[in-house]
Amino acid sequence: MTYRIEFVKQAAKQLKSLSSEEQQKIKIKIDALTNVPRPDGVVKLTGEDNIYRVRVGNYRIIYSIQDEQLLVLMLKIGHRRDVYQ
Repeated sequence: MTYRIEFVKQAAKQLKSLSSEEQQKIKIKIDALTNVPRPDGVVKLTGEDNIYRVRVGNYRIIYSIQDEQLLVLMLKIGHRRDVYQ
């Protein structure tokens, strides 16, 4: 079962603002989420329904999983010091 990846406008903008090297690393991780949306190392955020976080170096990808629609929705992408604000 393959999940579809979608970005909210804010997440797409945040990804584009990163260096091309960081973008490549993050895109590889995002592409892997199509097959396994809950990989090893993923953390479910407390107090939120179906919101998860995955690490890519000093960057974090915050995303939502909608199993009934086979959708992984990227919500935020940013440096670890800024992404939770």
